[in-house]
Amino acid sequence: MKVLILVTSAAELAPGHPTGVWLEEYAIPYTALCITGVDITVASPAGGPGPIDPKTAPDSAASAKWRTALEALSSTARLADMKAEDYDAVFVPGGHGPMVDLASSDAAARLIGDFAAQGRIVAAVCHGPAALLNVAGPDGRPFVAGRRLTAFTNGEEIAAGLKAMVPFLLEDRLKAAGAAFEHALLPGACHVVVDGRLITGQNPASSEALAKALSEALSARQAAALAAGAAV
Repeated sequence: MKVLILVTSAAELAPGHPTGVWLEEYAIPYTALCITGVDITVASPAGGPGPIDPKTAPDSAASAKWRTALEALSSTARLADMKAEDYDAVFVPGGHGPMVDLASSDAAARLIGDFAAQGRIVAAVCHGPAALLNVAGPDGRPFVAGRRLTAFTNGEEIAAGLKAMVPFLLEDRLKAAGAAFEHALLPGACHVVVDGRLITGQNPASSEALAKALSEALSARQAAALAAGAAV
């Protein structure tokens, strides 16, 4: 199984306010997938080093625990060079960075749209679902229209004190695009939604559960492929 992790290249949310990938949302799934033997490629719009939100900068213990994930993040491939047919799934971790670049990236929208159209797995966590906003389904409607999903909520954004700084409220934009938005009863609590081949997590606390759901979806995909091969 092969997974493409698509991370932000945006290092700034607003002047004087740095951003990047929220490290645990990237490193926890990366590590979990590696343990199961998944082949991972990390890509970003600009390629090269992927910025880490300073709020999640790793200490020595985290650096050791997530060494392989951090090495991959330090030298990402270019989004423009990626093809959906080379992978079984695409995963977009959060941090506010995706709201800055991936939400408006035509290249990201086309790539994720290809994953969806080819029946491959699409996964995202926290602000990662911002990358889905510009994706069109095969009928031309927004990919998220009518789909059950979750993401960082308006209430969580307000609690973080960033409502006035973000370019938009992700929950509002997803709902406006027709998504059937779901969330945990308590802000900050773990919540993962699986709608067919679309897997989303609400917030950083959902990183481990999302990684588990993604691993299970990949295992099911592999089993189906083996069964189909045996039937030929």
